[in-house]
Amino acid sequence: MNQDIADELVRMMNEDQQALRQLFDLGELPSGSYHPRMKTLHEQNASRLKEIISSYGWPGISLVGEEAAKAAWLVAQHAVSDPEFMAKCVGLLKGAASAGDVAGWQLAFLQDRVCTLSGKPQYYGTQFDIDEKGWPTPFPIEDSATVNERRARLGLNSLEERQAQMTEQERKRRANIQHAK
Repeated sequence: MNQDIADELVRMMNEDQQALRQLFDLGELPSGSYHPRMKTLHEQNASRLKEIISSYGWPGISLVGEEAAKAAWLVAQHAVSDPEFMAKCVGLLKGAASAGDVAGWQLAFLQDRVCTLSGKPQYYGTQFDIDEKGWPTPFPIEDSATVNERRARLGLNSLEERQAQMTEQERKRRANIQHAK
């Protein structure tokens, strides 16, 4: 295991999540826009991940451990300024997931994000939008009749279970807002 690379990836993930929380708490994450601070951080992290991949290949569990492998996925998931790189990472994650070197859900989320960002139907149903009443609804899904089989193969719960979880989270969020008033 490469502990230095692992530590660096985890640090990038923690900085990403901390910046996201700070901007959210400050009310600076308006819907539909990409905050310049997040964009800069995501681009820096993606640039470094490209270097790591160039030197080592995909940083999976065998190279960096489970937490840092998750961190590498998060960096790729947030590299929205570079869709070509994101697509390359999908290919790398397919190989790593097949070899058991990353969790299957990482492939599902990144592949679906690449699809939805390019206007194509997603494959695993991991990406959600908000309907006209503000409730979570999945973006279009390719061959939706078999989506739960694909999700199960990667260790994900059913689409219906996931949507119910997200709906419940939104209910609680709304209740907290009402309670605070």
